[in-house]
Amino acid sequence: MPAREITRLTLYGDSISGNCQKPRWTADYLDIDHDWVEIDILNGGTQSEEFLALNPVGQVPLARWPDERVLPQSNAIMLYLAEQAGSGLIPEDTFERAQMNSWLFWEQYSHETSIAVRRFQKLYLKTPDSEIDPQLMAKGRRALGVMEMTLTYSDWLVGETMSCADIALVAYTRVAHEGGFDLAQFPNVERWVGHTETELGIGHANPNEGLTL
Repeated sequence: MPAREITRLTLYGDSISGNCQKPRWTADYLDIDHDWVEIDILNGGTQSEEFLALNPVGQVPLARWPDERVLPQSNAIMLYLAEQAGSGLIPEDTFERAQMNSWLFWEQYSHETSIAVRRFQKLYLKTPDSEIDPQLMAKGRRALGVMEMTLTYSDWLVGETMSCADIALVAYTRVAHEGGFDLAQFPNVERWVGHTETELGIGHANPNEGLTL
């Protein structure tokens, strides 16, 4: 399918956020011209008068086009870019497309809410492990276990090629170690992380490979 023309857009986000990286990686992967505006979450950048005028919810990421259309929410932005570009990131098969969407919902409800939250508390808020809700570790490990089983006989979460599901899930999985999760205990997930990072052309985050973000 030929790519459709996409007007240059602006992406607002904080580089420490996996959610913000999803649309950025998608735009880069699809060769979509865009500008990146860094918004410092930790110093209240999303609550500035200027930013709230763009997104009253006060959250990043946010995509804005020259005609002043704006679109929040990482997975919504990612899906829109992939669809408009006519890319293979969205499966043509309707059931596989539904499976991809299922992973996107699951990522925000069951994965991000444990792995990303524990990472943020441990790495950025410097919260001692003894003060972090122990359920975050348990829930995160369950989420990684679900992925481990799915990836036992497959290179990707859905179908035979990378999809938006893989981009969404790799965002926080690749830095799960920063939240105290040991990906070496989930070898299929660890393999998939490296595979997805390579496909996206981003640096490897796996400490077991002696690499950094």
